[in-house]
Amino acid sequence: MSEILGIDVGGTGIKAAIVDVENGVFLSEKIKYGTPQPSTPARVIGVVKNLIKDFNFQGKNFGCGFPSIIKNNICYSAANIDNGWIGLDLQAFFLEKTGSRVTFTNDADAAAVAEIKFGKGKGRSGTTILLTLGTGIGSGIFVNGQLLPNSEFGHLLYKKSVFEHYASNGARKKKNLSWKEWGKELNIYLNHVNLLINPDLIILGGGVSKYFDKFEKFLKVKTQIVPAAMGNDAGIIGAAMMAALDS
Repeated sequence: MSEILGIDVGGTGIKAAIVDVENGVFLSEKIKYGTPQPSTPARVIGVVKNLIKDFNFQGKNFGCGFPSIIKNNICYSAANIDNGWIGLDLQAFFLEKTGSRVTFTNDADAAAVAEIKFGKGKGRSGTTILLTLGTGIGSGIFVNGQLLPNSEFGHLLYKKSVFEHYASNGARKKKNLSWKEWGKELNIYLNHVNLLINPDLIILGGGVSKYFDKFEKFLKVKTQIVPAAMGNDAGIIGAAMMAALDS
């Protein structure tokens, strides 16, 4: 099966498209809904069911990028979603509510899967880290083509909290920071990540990646940094790709 529904659940938006997983492109328009607040399982599954209906998706399985540490389909954390998800068997819950078998992947890992296969990470050896700069900060790490799942580099301790509360795009918007002000915080974060894992390439994803030219000059890191080729669409594509591997 090469045409699969990919859904990306985020802290502020839930978006989806039908994906050609062999070529890493959309076969439909992207549809996006706001993430319900509070983002409880009952409310989020309602949005997912709307998306399935919107696309008239008839497949028996689809992929979902989810903002959580996921092991054996169990949700172990709640990054920018309701804590009611923690401990839930995601696959069993979605099967009950949608009638479809769903392949779940950490949302940043899903984006990294797409970017490594079709984007800026294609053909790269060594260590590549994709950082999704959205409501929070997600991280997806590949070492010589192999995914290291469930990393949470946005939650590294910083000041009185964690880095994503200072260097995410959500923090930039919330604090109304200029590109220079935000770029300084992002630069501190990227240098810290660089110190910890010494990657060969840092890819910046999320919607803000399309404005890379506005903050690139504020980043002084001794590692190559590039904007994601797929921008904010990578999570959808990667989620569908993981479902194809699992089918």
